[in-house]
Amino acid sequence: MNVQYISDHKGCTAGVFIPIEEWERIKEEYNLPLDSDGDYDEDGMPLTKEALLADVKQALKEVELYKKGKIQMQTLDDFLNES
Repeated sequence: MNVQYISDHKGCTAGVFIPIEEWERIKEEYNLPLDSDGDYDEDGMPLTKEALLADVKQALKEVELYKKGKIQMQTLDDFLNES
């Protein structure tokens, strides 16, 4: 893949440029919506700040329940093998 790194005024990498053909291939490979380039949840819905904060709050609640022994956590293998 032919990528170009974009640096800020301090020389720190601030972004990456990839050719549009590669971006289109990646979107197709990962079933990303083809008509937009934003961030999406697993249902293909655009992620908003509110949705992201709600997801983080839910995750923190689950961690607390796990610490109290009230729920079991999913293994990484199970997570990666979800359909």
